[in-house]
Amino acid sequence: MTPYPRWTLRTENTSYTVRLSPDGPWAELDAWGPLGVETGPSALDWSHRTHFITPADAAPAEYLPYGLRPFTGSDLVAARPGGERGLWWEYAGAEEGEGTLRLAFHDAMAGLRTVLCYETVPGTDVILRWTEFTAHTELRLERLDSAAVNVPVTDVARLTYLTGQWSQEFQKTQLDLPRGTFTIGSVQAVPGHAYAPWLAVQDGHAPAAYGIALAWPGNWHITAEAQPGGAVRIRAGRVPHEGAVRLAPGDTLTTPRLACAFSPDGLDGLARVWHRYERRLAGERLHRPRKVLYNSWEATGFDVDAAGQLELAEAAAGIGAELFVVDDGWFTGRGDDTGGLGDWYPDPAAFPQGFDRFVEDVRALGLDFGLWVEPESVSPASRLYAEHPEWVYRIDGRPARLVRNQLLLDLGREDVQDFVIGTLDRLLRTYDIGYLKWDMNRPPTERGRPGAGPADLDAEHVAGYLRVLDHLRTAHPHVTVEGCAGGGGRIEHATLARTDVAWPSDNTAPLDRLSIQHGFLHAHAPHVMSSWVTDAPGVFDPRPRSLAFRFVNALCGVLGIGADLRAWSPEQRAEAAGWIARYKEVRDIVHHGEARLLGTPDDTTCGVQYDHGDRTVVAALSTGRLDGAPLVPGRPDRLRLRGLDPAALYRDEQTGTTYAGAHLLHHGLPFAWSAAHDAELVVLTRR
Repeated sequence: MTPYPRWTLRTENTSYTVRLSPDGPWAELDAWGPLGVETGPSALDWSHRTHFITPADAAPAEYLPYGLRPFTGSDLVAARPGGERGLWWEYAGAEEGEGTLRLAFHDAMAGLRTVLCYETVPGTDVILRWTEFTAHTELRLERLDSAAVNVPVTDVARLTYLTGQWSQEFQKTQLDLPRGTFTIGSVQAVPGHAYAPWLAVQDGHAPAAYGIALAWPGNWHITAEAQPGGAVRIRAGRVPHEGAVRLAPGDTLTTPRLACAFSPDGLDGLARVWHRYERRLAGERLHRPRKVLYNSWEATGFDVDAAGQLELAEAAAGIGAELFVVDDGWFTGRGDDTGGLGDWYPDPAAFPQGFDRFVEDVRALGLDFGLWVEPESVSPASRLYAEHPEWVYRIDGRPARLVRNQLLLDLGREDVQDFVIGTLDRLLRTYDIGYLKWDMNRPPTERGRPGAGPADLDAEHVAGYLRVLDHLRTAHPHVTVEGCAGGGGRIEHATLARTDVAWPSDNTAPLDRLSIQHGFLHAHAPHVMSSWVTDAPGVFDPRPRSLAFRFVNALCGVLGIGADLRAWSPEQRAEAAGWIARYKEVRDIVHHGEARLLGTPDDTTCGVQYDHGDRTVVAALSTGRLDGAPLVPGRPDRLRLRGLDPAALYRDEQTGTTYAGAHLLHHGLPFAWSAAHDAELVVLTRR
C-alpha cells in the first residue's frame, strides 16, 4: 500500500487525481486531463529541491493556508483575535463516495477544521470544488478562497478571459503569462461588467483547455500565478466587503462552488462543456420552450400607458411573438428614473381600466405576459423609503450617493427579503404574469448597516438574493425568470441555476452584439442567452447591417424583439414574421444541440453551428465590407463546419443542395455576400 494515498475522480471524458503530498500535510494535484491521464508519472511532479522558499510554496497544492505556504500565494488566511496570522494544520482523514471526495485538515492550536470538497457532475466533464471551515475558537478569515487549481504547462501559459464595460460585456481577451501574477474580480456586489468570473488556461498554442467558473453573484476574484518549473496555479473565491469574515466557536462556513472543466478540443470544446453543464443546471425547465418575446422598453421608455402598450402588443402578435413584456415605467411615480422604485403598484393613470384588464387584453392576443422589476432598488422619493429609510445601505454621518437616481436596499436583512418576497407574491398572484425580468441598475457605495455590529454584508446580500430566487422557483414554478443587472452585470452559475434566461448586455446594435455574444457563448449556453432584434445603431462598430443580420444574430440564443414595431413598414414586419417562423422551427436545435463557434467577429465571415440529432443549423454572418463583396469576383466566401461525419451526406433544407460531410469540413458552406445579403440561416439534414 502506497504511503501517500491517491484519489481519482472521473467524469464522462476526464479524470482528476489528487494525492497526499510526500512533502507535508497537504493535498496536491497528480493529474488532470482525459481519462487515463493518471496512469504514468505526474506532469506536475518536481525535483523537491527548494531554495529560499518552502516545499509548500513550490508544490502543486490543492489548498494551503498562510503559515504552511508563506511566500507564493496562500488560499486561506486566518488569525485569532490578537493572535498570529497563519495555520499549520495536519491531515485529518478522507471520505470517498460515488463521485465525491472530502479531505480534512485540522489545526488544533488555532481551532479550525478545513475540509476540501470535490464532486463530479453527472453527464458532464465538470468537477465542483469548494471548502468548508468549522471553527472551535473565535477566528478571523481574511482570505477564504473556494479552491486552488493547478495547470501544468511546458510553454507560456495562455489565459483567456472575458472583459468589458457597460454595453460592451463579454469581450474575449487573451494574455500570455510567462511569469507573474494576473488578477481579475469585482467589488461591486455583483460579478460586474468589467470581468466575468470565468477563466481558461492553455499550454501556449496547444489546443487542450482548462477552465474554471465561480458560482457567486457577489464580490469575487480570480488570481493566476505562473510559477517557475512549468505550472500555473489559480486561486478563486469570494471577497468579503469588510475585508474579513469572523467565525464564532461552532460556526461552519462554506465557500462558493468553483466549477472546473477540461477539454482536449480547445476553447470551443471547453465552451461545449460549459453548455452541457448549464443545460444540466436548468433541470426539467430546460424542456420549456423559450418563448419569442417582445419587450417595449426601446419603443416607449418611461412613457408607458395601456393604449400604447396594446398597440405594440398587437403588432408583436402579428409577427409571431409569443410573449409581451412591459419594461420599466409601469408603476406609480415612474415618469422618469427619479422616482417610483419600491412602490410596486401599477399606475392607475396609465391603466385607467385596471392593470388586470390590461393583462387580459394582452393575453387575448394570444401572448403570454411579462413584467420588469428591480426589487433591490429604491427611489428616495418613494413611499417605501419614507417608511423604511433604515432598509438602504448607509453609513452614519456620511452622505448617501445616488447612482441612476436611486439607492440600494440591504437585501441581507430578513425584513427586506420578506418585503421583496411579499411584493413579488402579490404581483404574481394578483395578475396573470408568466415572465419576470429582474434588473439591478446600481452597485452599493456607502455599504453599511448601522448598529448591526460585525456582519458579512456581501455574503448576506447574496444569500438574500438567492433566497428570493429560490422562493420564486418554489411558489411560482410556472413563471419564467430573466436575470439582468444593467445588462450582463450578474451572470454566473448561482444565478443561472435559479433563472431561465439572462440578459448579456443593454447594447443590441448588430456588430457590437455579435462581439458580445461571441464571448458570452464561450462561457454560457445558447438557451440562457436572451438576444433582441432592435433598430439600435452601433456604439463601438457603427457599420450598418440588415434586418436579416439582426435576426440571424439574435436567434443564436433566445430570440426577442425590442424595436418600435409601429415604425416598421409592412415589408419589414413581413420579413420579421418569416424569421420568427424559421426560428421556431430550429429553436430546439439551438437550445439543446451542441454548439460550435465558427471563426470570430474579426473574420470576414463567422457563425455558430448547432448539431442535434440528424439536423445541423448554421447561423452565418458577414462581418467584412459589403461594398464590393465577393472580393474575388465569382468566388463566394466559405465557412468551414466542424464535427460532422465526413462520409455522410447533408442536404440543405431550403435549397435542396446536397453536400458530403468531407466537403463541408474541408471547403465549408459557400456564401456570396453583398450589401443586400449579409446573413443566412442554413439548416442541413443528414441523409
